[in-house]
Formats: sequence, structure tokens, C-alpha cells
Amino acid sequence: MDAFDTESKPSTEAPASRRIGGAELLPMVAEALNRWPSAGLAVGVVDRNGLAWFHGHGVAEVFSRTPVTEDTVFRIGSITKTFTAIAVMQLWEQGLLDLDVPANEYLRAFRLVPTKANLSPVTLRHLLTHTAGIGYWRRLTDLLQPGIGSGIRAGRSLPSLAEYYHRGLPVEVEPGTKWMYSNHGFAVLGQIVEDVSGQPLDHYLRDQVFAPLGMEHTDLSRSDRVRSQLATGYVLRARGLKPVADREVLAIGGGAANSSTADLARYVAALLRGGANEHGRILKPETLAYMFDPHYQPDPRVPGMGLAFLRGQEGAHRTIGHDGIVSGFLSQMTLAPEHDVGVVVLANTGGLDGRGTPVPLGTALLRRLLDLPDNAIRSDVPTHPEVWGEVCGWYGPDPGPVTNLFTRAFIGAGAEVTAGGGQLTLKPLNPIPAIRRGLRLYPDDPDDPRMFRVDLSGLGLGTLPLVFTGSHDDRGQKPRLLLNGMSLVKRPDVRNPRPWVTGALVGAAGAFVIRRRSKRLATKGI
Repeated sequence: MDAFDTESKPSTEAPASRRIGGAELLPMVAEALNRWPSAGLAVGVVDRNGLAWFHGHGVAEVFSRTPVTEDTVFRIGSITKTFTAIAVMQLWEQGLLDLDVPANEYLRAFRLVPTKANLSPVTLRHLLTHTAGIGYWRRLTDLLQPGIGSGIRAGRSLPSLAEYYHRGLPVEVEPGTKWMYSNHGFAVLGQIVEDVSGQPLDHYLRDQVFAPLGMEHTDLSRSDRVRSQLATGYVLRARGLKPVADREVLAIGGGAANSSTADLARYVAALLRGGANEHGRILKPETLAYMFDPHYQPDPRVPGMGLAFLRGQEGAHRTIGHDGIVSGFLSQMTLAPEHDVGVVVLANTGGLDGRGTPVPLGTALLRRLLDLPDNAIRSDVPTHPEVWGEVCGWYGPDPGPVTNLFTRAFIGAGAEVTAGGGQLTLKPLNPIPAIRRGLRLYPDDPDDPRMFRVDLSGLGLGTLPLVFTGSHDDRGQKPRLLLNGMSLVKRPDVRNPRPWVTGALVGAAGAFVIRRRSKRLATKGI
């Protein structure tokens, strides 16, 4: 253990019927850091009693060499969404909100504006499940504004949401029909909390969520509660670590929170205990269980979406949690509620692509605590080439230019499923070489030949479930590919742009070679 590593003693009551110990978990931390280096890293294992095991690696700030401890404050990005959802459900318990009432009935500062006349109203349930028809960006013109997705430089005046959404927040597709991750949707929920409670969101969360749970070093703003122990964020460049530009998050209800491992452990313990920890209660047990249930599930074979919480599956075990990405910071919070165990991993190094230590390490630690094999990719499931003819082909997103922007960042113009070498491969038309080369589809269920898993651990994103729905024999149902939350519909081969793109690239390469050869010949006087 180096001078900047700290570790607490394991608890005597082991979660998931296991004894937690550094001798088993520390090598996993080291392996993850060797693959995804970070200036500082905080790792916590949590049970119903709180923080059961902690490991701090590296520094919170390079110049001062301040070591990472359980009280070091990190920016935790989208884990904030779960706090905002807790606030919404507190008001729901009081009868002040209805999840299935149009959100515009509660909004006072701005409006949700449908882009088509026949769209249904957006409800709070749609907003809580990322199915409101709102994109990751507000509109296409946001792409012309550098930094719009990462906030405003610290020190500059931060516009209110009323100013930011003064033209209205566009709703592009029918609510409830399409999952699309959106910070704007949780900005709306935060505004609703303010409009209904009469308190600014940061004050409400401080009084009604953080204080009851004893979270003294958690806040949405850079208040005295967090400022003195706030880590500096970095990105790793060719010449080493570089501090990121400090930015304030505009959608505060979607990603502005700062917190420590110790505080998040108190939060996770409350989630494991039905909404309460040793300090107090924030929700009724039945309300929290309701939030964990699937409220959007396009297919029963995928975990679906809870109310703000991302549902998952590790082996036969249900998981609940959320990750967070802010420039310079990555975070992961994952729980196995039926086994009374959770994992928190916070890092102060990472870019907006999300690649880094927290997600793969958090998953690996939880699997170890649940007595699951380290590798989530199964080798005991046989292939079923008899269905390959049905699933192979070209897949693209449903209509919606703005709501598809986030999806296209991963798959480009679409994705092709091909068979070759005894396996299926998913080939997104994406410029990133590791993705464009193709992602192998690993069979994941011996009883279902259309269930697979994709290994993105090389990108620091873990593994994701992938299923094919429908077939050519189903009437009225288009075959689809579901990758985690993304849904792609099968298209006719004539709409596959890969041959056109490949042809253009080959033609450009050929023209380049001909020009180079012509210049050489001209130089030689031939």
C-alpha cells in the first residue's frame, strides 16, 4: 500500500453472506487501475449498516498531493438523478404530485412544447424513465454551441432554467414509446420540485434528503459543505494528467451533485434498508420498492428502467443503480437489494466518453461479492445458427433526429449484424476503430437463442445485454435489436449505407494513391 492508499477495516457483518476483505478485493482494484489509470480513486463496499470496506488510492489534487479519503468530495454527475427522483416521490407520497398527470400542469417556469400536434402530454413517469420524447440535446442547433452539453465555465453567470428553456423544451416523439437518456428531463423534474415545494432544489434536497440521512458533505452547489474537500478533475493526455476546465452543470437536477464515499455509503445503506438509515428516513419502504420496479420495459428479457434507477442483472441477481459522468470525474453506484450489498466507486480522472475505472471495477467487485464468476461472458451457452438468418441484417433507430443524436454517437448511421467465423458480430457504422471493427455477440441464455451479451470492457463500459425481438413470422411487429436501453428496428438491406460508405472510402483511397503516383512520376520526368 503506497503513501496515498488508505483502507478501513472490514466489518464483522459480511454482506451477501461473505466476509469483506482487502486481501481479495485490493488486487481487483489494482488490476482496474493498471488498465484505466486515475489520479485518485475511492472505492466503498456498503451493507445495511453503512460503509463496510473502503479503499482510497492516489490523490484528490496533484499539486498538493492531498490523499483520497472516504470524506474526499467528488462530482458524481448523473447519480444526482436518483436524488431528484427521491424528492419527486416524497411529494408524491404527500399527494402533491401524480406521476401520470401532464408535467405542464406543475411547471411554472417554462413549458414542454410538442413539435407535432398529435403528441400526447408528457407525464412525470415519462420524465423519470427517460421516455418523454426529449433528446439529450434540446434541438439540433445545440450542436453548434461548443460545450453546451458540459455546462457553463465556473465563475460565469449561470442562467436559470426559465431563461435556458425560454423557447420551451421540445418534445419530438410520442411519450412512452422510445427510451432516450436525457439530462433535460431531470432538469424538468428538478424545476417541478421547486415549483411545487416552493424551495430551490438545492435547499430542498439539503433539508429533505441529505440532512435526514446524515449526508453532511453532499450538495448541488459548491457550498461550504463540499468546497474544502472537493477533488480536482483531470483527463489523461500524452504528457500526463491535465486539469479539466471547471464547468457548472445547467441541468442541476440531472447532474450537479457533489458527494463523498462516506455520504454515498449512508445513502446506499438507506436504499438497502427501505428508505432509512441510522440517521433517519426519506421514503416509505413500499415507495422505494416501487421505484426499483420496471416502469419501462420494451421486452421482458431486458431489465428495463425504474423510476430514475437503472435496472440491471448480474447472473440471477437483480441490480439497481446509476453511473455518473462529468468532465474529469466518473462515478458508479450499484446495489444488489436482495443481498443487502452495494458498491460505490468514484474517480477524479475521465472524459465525457465515460471510459474509465468506476463502471468495470464496480461491476467486478459486485460480482465477486455475489459469488459470481469474474467474467460476465458465458462460455457454456451453445450457438444457434438456425436463427441467424432472421437476426442478421441492417438496424437503424426509429425516426427522430434530435432524440437519435445520442444513439448515433455510438452506432453512427446504424448497425449491421453479420455471421462469420462461427459467430455473430454487431458492426456499428462508427468512426471509433474499436467499435467499427465489430462487437462479438456472445450467447447468454441456453433457453433463448436470441439473447446475447456484448463485451465493452475494453472501452471501460463493462458488458451489456442484447436481445432480438420479433421475427419475420410475427404479424404487426417489426424485428428489433435492443442493446441495453437503445432500440433499433430492422431495415431493408437496400437502406444499408455501409456499401456506399465503404465504396466512398475505397474510391477516396484509390484517388489518393493515383495522385501520389502521378506526382512521383512527374518528379521523375516521366
